[in-house]
Amino acid sequence: MRPPIDAGTILITGASSGIGRELARQLARRARTLVLVARREERLEAVRDELLQHNPTLGVMVERCDLAHVEEVDSLLDSLHRHLVRVDVLVNNAGLGDYSLYEQESWSRIHQMLQVNVTAPLLLIHRLMRRMVEHGRGGILNISSGVARTFVPGMSVYAATKYFLDGFTESLRLELHGTGVVVTQVAPGPVDTEFRDVAGSRERAGRPPKWMRISAAQCAREAIEGFERGAPLVYPGLAYRWMMRLSSLMPRGVLRASGLPAAKQLRYGTSLLEPAHPDTGRRVLLAGGPEGT
Repeated sequence: MRPPIDAGTILITGASSGIGRELARQLARRARTLVLVARREERLEAVRDELLQHNPTLGVMVERCDLAHVEEVDSLLDSLHRHLVRVDVLVNNAGLGDYSLYEQESWSRIHQMLQVNVTAPLLLIHRLMRRMVEHGRGGILNISSGVARTFVPGMSVYAATKYFLDGFTESLRLELHGTGVVVTQVAPGPVDTEFRDVAGSRERAGRPPKWMRISAAQCAREAIEGFERGAPLVYPGLAYRWMMRLSSLMPRGVLRASGLPAAKQLRYGTSLLEPAHPDTGRRVLLAGGPEGT
């Protein structure tokens, strides 16, 4: 069973940039209608104009929605109902992360991550999936993260939300077996997008090696290919895919130990970082760091 991408109506969250924008570009050649969702309307409109320039017969619906607010998600769903839009494929791509010690996180930021990464996808799936089951066809593509399969000091809340999405998606896939609704989870590793800037992780000492990083376009392409195969889990990028397969064979204690250096670096600082200020706890990247200043 293949997801109804061709001539279907596809809703993509986080469609204004990064992986979401690339998914929209690649799906535009095949879909009948794309519903583009993000909180930055001007960027969505730019994506829409680009898509229509190359695909003049495509239907594009732009929906400005901040997924951190449940009432806005409800408004989005009400708008779809008013416009008689029946979603054939739902792509939960939007995600929000942060890089900090947990005790230094603001509760408002933690709440935002929970809303965007957990509540919004669940609400959208709950409201849109029933109709897919009734019609015996549909697709749910959840863009998660490789952190759902490992430990990442400094991103404990983000990792927890992806652990949740991992367990939910795997269980939902079993529930929907035989219904005609395809469920796939994509767990990207290092992808060249603006996520690192939004998460505040540019202060991290070092970057993933170039041989492991992939472009957003490659990530989107492999995500779609895996989705069409009906794969339960997709790791985009050959090197990263093999690394994740090997890590799944490692004892939990080994994975835990491998994350300890990063945890110590975050807590106590390194030569690249000034020691944490005793009052504020903030650290500053010194000049000459791996990504400049």
